[in-house]
Amino acid sequence: MRIIRVSQLLLTVALVFAGKLSAQNAVTIRVGHFPNVTHVQALVAHALSRQGKGWFEERLDAGTKIDWFVYNAGPSAMEAIFANSIDLTYVGPSPAINAYAKSRGEEIRIVSGAANGGAALVVSGDSALKSAADFRRKKIATPQLGNTQDVSCRAWLAAGGLKITQLGGDAQVLPTQNADQLAMFQQKKIEGVWTVEPWVSRLEMEAGGKVLVEETDSPTTVLVSSVKFLGANRETVKRFVEAHRALTDWIAKNPAEAQKLVVTELAEETKAKIAAELIEHSWKRIVLTNNVRREVLEKFVANAKAAGFLRDVPDLARLIENP
Repeated sequence: MRIIRVSQLLLTVALVFAGKLSAQNAVTIRVGHFPNVTHVQALVAHALSRQGKGWFEERLDAGTKIDWFVYNAGPSAMEAIFANSIDLTYVGPSPAINAYAKSRGEEIRIVSGAANGGAALVVSGDSALKSAADFRRKKIATPQLGNTQDVSCRAWLAAGGLKITQLGGDAQVLPTQNADQLAMFQQKKIEGVWTVEPWVSRLEMEAGGKVLVEETDSPTTVLVSSVKFLGANRETVKRFVEAHRALTDWIAKNPAEAQKLVVTELAEETKAKIAAELIEHSWKRIVLTNNVRREVLEKFVANAKAAGFLRDVPDLARLIENP
């Protein structure tokens, strides 16, 4: 009897010790994303975290915590990576490439794809604008200077024969918060908006806009890790990426449930009522994907150079890394 009790005591001590050790080894992962439908994996996972049913938390080591951070656009998220304020972030490819170039390839790695499509140039429904050349002396709003849509817009205008500078040129590109874009568009203060869902759909449904240019196959969102976090927590990042890819597959198979979570999360993040019809309309433009190809990223490099954001870019061979 005494031997059994001693064994039970030793087992209890071992379990307590293991629990403390597990808690000590648990990691807090700081993850960034934007309140955009193109960041659907993050929106769904953030919503589940709020409900205590964390998608990533349940697939990582016991006690792992996910701290979510919300940004308006990519450059802000990249600044947070550089400042060591976050570890991973969902972001557009252009800011990721710009950060990679800025750090000479030392601080940024793309660890997975996330979404293609969902970005477009919207003009007024009665607009006669049809080509880049038509935007001479016109104004187009984008989410933030140097973000993916800002770079695409500037490169498109330049390819159409217009001289575009960061402060002006033949057409004026105005980096503007998404919510402010909608109001300016409705007030006719700008002739176009190059942005992402759900703002594309809001411009259509609430402001009578129409899509002039749509980026259907272009990557809109990738998953990025800081090199520092990846180097110190490679196994954790590997499991996070595996969970992200599983979430991508789940969303594709359960769109109705995923859309409900997106509606809930966007309402929390924007403090505004989000119509289910808006998200359903946005959904049609987005292609979920876990893949990202180097040759596609090279196009973003060319666009960034054309827009005047990049001159010298390190070889992209190290940018994409499978942890």
